[in-house]
Amino acid sequence: MKVAVASDHAGFPLKDRVLKQVRALGHEPIDLGTDSEVPVDYPDAARAVGQAIASGSTDRGVLLCGSGIGASVAANKMRGVRAAICHDTYSARQGVEHDDLNILTLGARVIGPELVPELVAAFLGATFSGEERHARRLRKIAQLEAEAAGDIPARTEETCPIPSSSCRNSASPPGMTTFAAICSRREAVTDDRGRRHHRPHVEPDDL
Repeated sequence: MKVAVASDHAGFPLKDRVLKQVRALGHEPIDLGTDSEVPVDYPDAARAVGQAIASGSTDRGVLLCGSGIGASVAANKMRGVRAAICHDTYSARQGVEHDDLNILTLGARVIGPELVPELVAAFLGATFSGEERHARRLRKIAQLEAEAAGDIPARTEETCPIPSSSCRNSASPPGMTTFAAICSRREAVTDDRGRRHHRPHVEPDDL
């Protein structure tokens, strides 16, 4: 697979280690900078890798900054990006298997060079499980992105938690949450935890 790799100046000391490990694993690294320890801004590195992922020109990405935090925060502002700091092999592997992680972020001032090959190998060696519970959660993440982009109405307290596939009165897209505002037959209810939501109205002859 093609793997985009980028860093800011703080992450630069470990970038070459990442590139070498990607090659050693039989993948093609795409070096998106930076090329020295001259100060640069981590959002620019995050943008470069995020755009490579979003465009489909690369399959996964690795981002490095001082702590890994800034690069992760910036990358996750981009639609379709699922970035996370993983400084242990369990997280690097499970992040892909459960959350379809597509960008690994590392803190060059937190971990040493010896750990980099193990983390990159765990990340690139894992595949998304595709299990329904994980796919459902990813659909909800996609829904959050769509709401933030203004593509669909944002959830409010008036949003029904019933999946549209389970609500015969829903006009929501398949796989999305039913919005009370577009549920043609609904009634407000309070569940046993005191949470207020809407459910489809049931006529006596439906029972």
